[in-house]
Amino acid sequence: MEIKNSNIKAKHKTTIGGQALIEGVMMRGPKKISMAVRKPDYEIELKVDEINSVTKKYKVLGLPLIRGVVSLIESMLIGTKALMYSANFYEDDIEDQDETWTEKVFKDKSEDVEMGFTVLISILLSVGIFMVLPSFLTSIFKNLVNNHIILNLIEGLIRVSIFFVYVIWISKLDDIKRVFEYHGAEHKSIHCYEHNEELTVENIKKYPILHPRCGTSFLFMVMIISIFVLSFFGWPNPLERVIIRIAMFPVIAGISYEINRIIGKSDSKLSYIISYPGLMVQKLATVREPDEEQIQVAIEALSPVIPEDKGEDLWK
Repeated sequence: MEIKNSNIKAKHKTTIGGQALIEGVMMRGPKKISMAVRKPDYEIELKVDEINSVTKKYKVLGLPLIRGVVSLIESMLIGTKALMYSANFYEDDIEDQDETWTEKVFKDKSEDVEMGFTVLISILLSVGIFMVLPSFLTSIFKNLVNNHIILNLIEGLIRVSIFFVYVIWISKLDDIKRVFEYHGAEHKSIHCYEHNEELTVENIKKYPILHPRCGTSFLFMVMIISIFVLSFFGWPNPLERVIIRIAMFPVIAGISYEINRIIGKSDSKLSYIISYPGLMVQKLATVREPDEEQIQVAIEALSPVIPEDKGEDLWK
């Protein structure tokens, strides 16, 4: 069974991660971010940038729990920017489009403003759909269940169910299927690098498409951790529940991040057991087997972010 292969003991536990793009892959290393996109003419466009993380400038933001929230926000900003970059290669007649209001008002800063607005809307929708909505739906059972722990468990199950329906639905869309194949190419290439093998198509093809440090696994971990954290607050009135869920979201994200760090550093059976549900979500919906051309794109994206000293990208 393929899932067993993803538990092969890696010789090099890297912090390098990535994201699938529209016909491309983004990779983030300790010092650089690269984006490789297969253009409509089949040439691969590569863009490499330096990383300027706020955790390096402000040490307090790199402390446990805090760094998880910072990392989540940074990842959303970087991921959104990367998606916008890859989408530009596939927009029809972009030169003929009218100037947007953000371009008129913010000029050369319009892209940053649009990206920030997109991330803000994404966060609000995520909190609304996956945190607030399940709470209101659970209220239906309030007259049948008197135990606040059980109510929080029901809320958690509804939250996970909504998440499952969402990822399965998007996995059926043709354009998203291509993205999920690039997702598989990203995972397989990182596995190959972690095992100290040369980044070639043939070497990468033999590795599994699932990876325990995947963002899908992180999101699923957030769903599970929220059940335990929110149980400490009982079952107050609807307004208080909304405030508590919004206020505790950074805490839940921070705890989930720390657990993912432990999983990322360890090859123990306990880590594998903890990561297993997230791997199953990947297998069910968000990762697909890539073709050779997609693997080539992943190689182009991964190569520039690998540091000369491999010790720089190890988990500390």
